[in-house]
Amino acid sequence: MPAPALPAAQAAAPGAAARGFRTDINAETLPQHAPLVVATRDGLVESVHYGSAIATAADGTVAATAGDPLAPFYPRSSLKPLQAVAMVRAGLNLPADLLALAAASHSGGAKHRGGTQRILAMHGLSVNNLENSTDLPYGAGEREDWLRSGFAATQLTQNCSGKHAAMAATCVINGWPVKGYLDPSHPLQQLVAATVTDLTGEQPLALSTDGCGTPLFALTLRGMARAFGTIAAAAATVSAPVPAGATYGTPDDGGTAPLLAEAAVGLAMRQHPDMVAGERRDVTELMRLLPGSVAKDGFEGVQLVGLPDGRGVAVKISDGGDRARMPATVTLLEALGVDASPLLPIATAPVLGGGHPVGLLQATDFLNPLSTPVNEAP
Repeated sequence: MPAPALPAAQAAAPGAAARGFRTDINAETLPQHAPLVVATRDGLVESVHYGSAIATAADGTVAATAGDPLAPFYPRSSLKPLQAVAMVRAGLNLPADLLALAAASHSGGAKHRGGTQRILAMHGLSVNNLENSTDLPYGAGEREDWLRSGFAATQLTQNCSGKHAAMAATCVINGWPVKGYLDPSHPLQQLVAATVTDLTGEQPLALSTDGCGTPLFALTLRGMARAFGTIAAAAATVSAPVPAGATYGTPDDGGTAPLLAEAAVGLAMRQHPDMVAGERRDVTELMRLLPGSVAKDGFEGVQLVGLPDGRGVAVKISDGGDRARMPATVTLLEALGVDASPLLPIATAPVLGGGHPVGLLQATDFLNPLSTPVNEAP
């Protein structure tokens, strides 16, 4: 049986106090985050980003921690690869670039918008079938180009549109209603929930709604690190690139065994990191610089990485500060013995004064020795 993700005292109130959103919050119930990343200016610590982090070994045991890695948190968009695994298990069969887009928080460039439209057209759908929120392109350059062309926020440019197109397509494949596919009681979302439990080894104890409208589960950093290690390890068992049209659930015409859904998603993300995020995005760069890795970020300072041998790392920045994700993540990878020298361009960032470097954004020495085990959730 999956372990409960949350200590009972920290579980979210059912319905968030009948959707009034007020809960009893005090110092005793706050996660015990640790200082992970600092910004210095001429030798003085100017800002501190607190958070929690964990690195897991290939067998799921804990290799290194900081802060409160068993505190419940919302993984936000880092859940997308797990959602994509659920859809592939349900029969979704896409070319690798489009499967990567199904797991993406894309920048909203032409190839991302076009890819979303391809998924829809392949299944007799249109943008009108999408149920995600509207937004401008997420990438800074893509957003500027879009606005300069006189366009407004749309569902197509919203960074989750590839996932939503894939969700609608999965409904068509299975004969499920497309309308209402975001309802937690919909067969698609029930399958996603079961897949999340399977991959994380945890039973979520809180449910919310992500920014794009998708059901969102409260989990732990340990569970998410386990899931990403599983996806990356499955992808590493496949020696050749996945050809367009490869099957996932039945043998192909040559009689070869199908890919596991986890392997299909991991390989697609590795082969097309530009579809998972976009150019000038640190997640795309991480997968390019660290061969075999599967990485995904999430709003509010979340970062996940799976390694081909099954190890995983997970970071949550407590204040949601996006700039602190990668310095903390690279430190965790180093703790696992990964050669992080190729990652130096994304591991730190200069602090500027008058347009010149006067300080540095960098990780602290935050890792805890594991002389005592991480407390288990009751």
